[in-house]
Amino acid sequence: MQPRNMSMSGVVDLAAVKAAQEAKSKAEQARAEAARQGGGGAVSPADLVIDVDEAGFELDVLQRSTEVPVVIDFWAEWCEPCKQLSPVLERLAVEYNGRFVLAKIDVDANQMLMQQFGIQGIPAVFAVVAGQALPLFQGAAGEVQIRQTLDQLIQVGEQRFGLTGLVVDADAEPGDRQAPDPQAIPAGPYDALLEAAVQALDAGDLGGAVQAYKNVLSDDPGNSEAKLGLVQAELLQRVQDLDPQQVRKDAAEKPGDPAAQIAAADLDLVGGHVEDAFGRLIETVGRTAGDDRDAVRLRLLELFEVVGADDPRVAAARRALARALF
Repeated sequence: MQPRNMSMSGVVDLAAVKAAQEAKSKAEQARAEAARQGGGGAVSPADLVIDVDEAGFELDVLQRSTEVPVVIDFWAEWCEPCKQLSPVLERLAVEYNGRFVLAKIDVDANQMLMQQFGIQGIPAVFAVVAGQALPLFQGAAGEVQIRQTLDQLIQVGEQRFGLTGLVVDADAEPGDRQAPDPQAIPAGPYDALLEAAVQALDAGDLGGAVQAYKNVLSDDPGNSEAKLGLVQAELLQRVQDLDPQQVRKDAAEKPGDPAAQIAAADLDLVGGHVEDAFGRLIETVGRTAGDDRDAVRLRLLELFEVVGADDPRVAAARRALARALF
């Protein structure tokens, strides 16, 4: 199974929205099945560092990542930097006590996985969270940097997918615990509607996706997956017919026009320029008042939801917004 890329940066596109929705749904279903079966039991410390090959990738990495972030160390026997990095990762896997699992992949014996991840050189370290692959770093890295990266990864796993890690028991036998099989999990009450939304996104039918998410929220207003999908789909729907050059021109010529700045901010975010989008609207809040200011503030709050509350750029922008308002 080829891994899919998901950035922690909050860049928005159709593929990212679709992949994130599928991943979160699968992770939630896998955890529900594990709970139904009694939680799956504890793991041995030996299970926190595992050797993985192409045959075991589906079970040992993709399915395991619905319970805990899986960090992948791509290495080879001839790679001298790997011999320095790998022991650090192995030690941290034990120290973090189940907050992540380290999967070691020998690139010489698993060329297909190396190609699928697009690896150009080793050591290379990736992570898989709820079935989504994302790069962490390549080449030599200091322990302080590694710890910071791992802490961010764990935070993303917890806040976006509810992955709280594994229970480690020193007396457990290695290999006793198996990851739940997502394919055997019964469908939830809104799976059909959420799948309809994903299919609509895949087909470019943004109106259909918006309606499908609204259908879920009409019955379950607190459904986090539908709320996230709705704000993302609405953003994509707003920008699909815009003329980027005209929008940029209007925004440059009319710095105090809320509509012009809101449209430009939407384009900024879809293009991955998260801080530009936030900064533009915060500046506009400072230039406007009354209903105009409120419209800009509300759009900014919507964009916060698209990116995710755990993103540090959102926290910084919230502080800047507070200063602009008060």
